[in-house]
Amino acid sequence: MKLHILGICGTFMGGIAALARELGHDVEGSDSDVYPPMSTQLEALGITLKSAYTADNISADTDQVIIGNALSRGNAAVEHVLDRRLAYISGPQWLGEQLLGPRRVVAVAGTHGKTTTTSLIAWLLEAAGLDPGFLIGGVPGNFPVSARLGAGAPFVIEADEYDTAFFDKRSKFVHYRPSIAILNNLEFDHADIFPDVAAIQRQFHHLLRIIPGNGLIIVNAEDAHLAEVLAMGCWSRVESFGMDTGDWRARLLEADGSVFEVTHRGCLIGTIHWPLLGRHNVMNALAALAAVQALGADPASVLAAFAEFRSVKRRMEQIAKHAGVVVYDDFAHHPTAIETTLAGLRAKVGNARILVAIEPRSNSMRLGAHAAQLAPSLSGADRVFLLRRPELPWDADKVIAQLDGRAQAVADVDALLDALHAATRPGDHVVFMSNGGFESAPRRFADRLKA
Repeated sequence: MKLHILGICGTFMGGIAALARELGHDVEGSDSDVYPPMSTQLEALGITLKSAYTADNISADTDQVIIGNALSRGNAAVEHVLDRRLAYISGPQWLGEQLLGPRRVVAVAGTHGKTTTTSLIAWLLEAAGLDPGFLIGGVPGNFPVSARLGAGAPFVIEADEYDTAFFDKRSKFVHYRPSIAILNNLEFDHADIFPDVAAIQRQFHHLLRIIPGNGLIIVNAEDAHLAEVLAMGCWSRVESFGMDTGDWRARLLEADGSVFEVTHRGCLIGTIHWPLLGRHNVMNALAALAAVQALGADPASVLAAFAEFRSVKRRMEQIAKHAGVVVYDDFAHHPTAIETTLAGLRAKVGNARILVAIEPRSNSMRLGAHAAQLAPSLSGADRVFLLRRPELPWDADKVIAQLDGRAQAVADVDALLDALHAATRPGDHVVFMSNGGFESAPRRFADRLKA
């Protein structure tokens, strides 16, 4: 079958393309712009990529069009598909129908930690010799691709609560037919489609309604919102995890989370040494171990693999160290993720200065849904440089004022880099935070340090 994928350079849709190609389909795709890292990965697989959403870019012999959720009515390619009555489907539905049915699917859901936890489970299963399939919404450090079929029964997928497509407003994860669901955490996010936390909880409830009775729900025992979701109805076995509560627990042996003990129902599993930092990543590790055990692997036997785990690109990724200055690129785009990430770094670096450059880019951030929580989440930084683009609809000065002279707003990336460079001194740790490209600010700053 010949498939055309609209939005092919996104991490999820690019993963769909790789899986379809591995299944033997003839795959091509288009995007508003063809860009790496996904373009590089797809071109290596022999997939034809076309830039811009136009009718001409969809080959006349296309059998089916897979439409990404970034596209909507008014898009020239979408209008062509509808006008010509071409067969079309969403990425999540295609995946559920064509691939996931016979597999033992682990769906990793939650406001934070989905990509890291998905990558970690895939790596631990690989270490256990179970040859998993996976679809990771990022660029994993331990695999050359973000998606593969795998020869084993397990398939691990990042399970997003965002809507499926312009023609299907259900959350993506209801298409995945999981036998194991991980509920990492639940907070308000995606303010462009959800009015409040209750609306997101309803979608998580819909996910639980499709977990089979002989399946497993792995839930964060510390999250009150998830406890409310379980109270709405649960028909499957539940295992919980937490630092001091739940079936799976951890005890920090290093304050930065790089070394910790794991117990399961009071029995010591062993000690984990790994390169990741922060309490939030320890929680991700507990969820991953619960999933690995449910899939038949001995959790104690995979502990050594943690030391070799390499997280996804742009998750506190150290991209440079020059003149005593360490530079990180991080995806954090929610106050809780910002706070926990900085707390982990602080535990590692002690009294060294932490400078943060932040771009409020996610839909929720741009709409101001997290504006009240932003300043407290940045309190662990010594200096903050906030990109206040002219179109930002909320008052950034209120955030700046709450940081007691440690923050400033700048109107464009060039000005931000100038101010940040002037403030930086040897021994500093500089963190760029954005869920977008940030106009390549982290790499540009690293180049300045080199110069």
